Amino acid sequence: MKKYIYILSILFSASALFAQDVPFDKKLFKERKDEFKIAKENLEIGNARFEIINSEFIDKNEPDFKERQMYYRDALTPLFNAHKFNPKNAQVNYRLGRCYLMNAVYKEECIEHYITAKKLNPQVAPDIDYHLAQGYHITGQFDKALVLFKSYKATLSSKNPAELEDVDKRIKECEYAKKLIAKPERVFIDNFNKPVNSKYPEYGAIISADESIMMFTSRRNTSTGADKLPEAATDYSEDIYITKKVDGKWTSPENMGAPINTDGHDATTAVAPDAQSMIIYIDDKGDGNLYECKLDGNSWSKPKKMNKNINTKSHESSASYSSDGKTLYFVSNKDGGFGHHDMYVTQWDEATQDWGPAKNLGPTLNTKYNEEAVLIHPDGKTLYFSSQGHETMGGYDIMKSNLKEDGSWSKPENIGYPINTVDDDVFFVINASGRRGYYSSFKSDGYGEKDIYMITFLGAEKPLQLNSEDNLLASVAKPVSEKVIEKQVDALSKRITILKGVVRDAETLKPVGAEIELIDIEENTTLATFESNESTGKYLVSLPSGKNYGLIVREEGYLFHSENFNIPETAAYQQVEKNIDLKKIKVGSAIVLKNIFYDYNKATLRDASKNELDRLTKLLNENPTVKIELSAHTDSRGSDKYNQQLSQKRAQSCVDYLIKKGIDDGRLVAKGFGETVLIKTDAEIAKLKFEDEKETAHQENRRTEFKILSK
Repeated sequence: MKKYIYILSILFSASALFAQDVPFDKKLFKERKDEFKIAKENLEIGNARFEIINSEFIDKNEPDFKERQMYYRDALTPLFNAHKFNPKNAQVNYRLGRCYLMNAVYKEECIEHYITAKKLNPQVAPDIDYHLAQGYHITGQFDKALVLFKSYKATLSSKNPAELEDVDKRIKECEYAKKLIAKPERVFIDNFNKPVNSKYPEYGAIISADESIMMFTSRRNTSTGADKLPEAATDYSEDIYITKKVDGKWTSPENMGAPINTDGHDATTAVAPDAQSMIIYIDDKGDGNLYECKLDGNSWSKPKKMNKNINTKSHESSASYSSDGKTLYFVSNKDGGFGHHDMYVTQWDEATQDWGPAKNLGPTLNTKYNEEAVLIHPDGKTLYFSSQGHETMGGYDIMKSNLKEDGSWSKPENIGYPINTVDDDVFFVINASGRRGYYSSFKSDGYGEKDIYMITFLGAEKPLQLNSEDNLLASVAKPVSEKVIEKQVDALSKRITILKGVVRDAETLKPVGAEIELIDIEENTTLATFESNESTGKYLVSLPSGKNYGLIVREEGYLFHSENFNIPETAAYQQVEKNIDLKKIKVGSAIVLKNIFYDYNKATLRDASKNELDRLTKLLNENPTVKIELSAHTDSRGSDKYNQQLSQKRAQSCVDYLIKKGIDDGRLVAKGFGETVLIKTDAEIAKLKFEDEKETAHQENRRTEFKILSK
């Protein structure tokens, strides 16, 4: 019996010794003096860096969070080396856990060190349970996290409301995370793969409305100024890279170079829908500001700092263009907001040709915490942003809010798991159709620290469908049918039309840089003006459904060109490609005036036609010697005589309008052609299968044209 007790005593002593907190005392390491000396030096370096963090950087919500992460990263290596020498020191394990928790890649490593620290010395730090709970939270062990958060909360004094609020927030995040994970969204999340992703971090992807161009931020060895760094350097500056979709495949990313990228940090923020303008973030000695660049032909302009209505002495971090380019949403932590970083909106001022005063988006969207990475969808009604303050799973989550009829914003909703995670989810963009999104994340299948991922939204699951055999058997047995999950659901689509193409010279087919005006035909108002690229002739415009649009293209030396797009409210997402060939002002040149409208079976001009005729007036005033023929055409329905008379009256209505505007009647000839010059013949129309196709063909025949008779 005594021998048995003696053995138990030895085992207990060994167990106690194993759980003992071993200090960095050279007396305990007499046999390893040289190793101890190196380890102690690492410990002192690591502790010094760690203590800087806790003395100067207290609140994660402060804008210096990145700098705080840098100190944790710098403390990690020396503390790791000290721990390697003495793994049984409670404080080293605790501090190493703190460093791992703030590490972008190895967060889960924190748990092992926290548990070890607590075993070695339960009183190693008063907040050990709080940080271990964070480790469980970040690794999805929510029940364990909740137990520790609640036990830690019980130790707090009511005299410290900020700490109590923080713990309550984390408890809610764990509970909300469990709720979202229980009902995941139907999405595919796929690595964007090479050649875009690499062993270096890629993030902040921004896309053109038609997804033909992507720009993103990366810290690579090809970054501007990388050649000036020491040979062993791995912490390269942020630079902006661009990739283009060619024949369905993304090209190898290119560094955008000067003047976009500098030796410092340059990051993507926003790109206009047509990819002709871009906003970038530049860290101006700690005062982050937003700069705008314009694509002039094939070259980007030097970044220009945006005005004082946007940039302040505070931190401006992200922005987003509206589809018409007249509204800009951005994020700032300037004074007067509801929290740290708030979202603001500003309108383009035509009088000053600059952005006007900014307005805070209000407490429905902004919270006392951080809002970031604002994005307005091309539909102009859906706002996406990341928030720490609304219902989140932890860190930043991506939210969505809709613009209501009264101009207010709906309560933001979390777009769900697995898009959102317990970590920060910030750099999110979505395409015009609403079916695909892009964001950056660290995942096990990644190539580097962060990769760009593509999200495919599948929409709600379709209901069960009974086939014909099931229906026949329904009266005698319970039908058995197969549930089919569709990969994509039309109902998810945004009601947007992407109109794009190339403006060319009609004879040479060479690109033309032209002014393009988008008008609301019914309201007779200009919605937006922009230009086609002078080197490529490319243009792109996003057209929300529910309007009758007119598109006017003009360039000096050419006849203007007009198009009409009536997009009903019910129209689903679509991409329309329309190349526009401008005709030179010369004898014989003729164009169709597509925005001329008459009352049914009458020659009376509708008000919506006046904009088009005013443009023709302007053209004639700019070319005072030009004489034109205005002609009207009908479709083939109705008698020849009636159509001839109606078309003559309609042509004369246009001439009369121009005369009232001051154009000499000697320069104008009205001619009605009736149904004698059809674009689509009756035989061609008869071959069409659907009635709407036939009606479209008849509409093409009903037109008003003008032709230059002399110069």
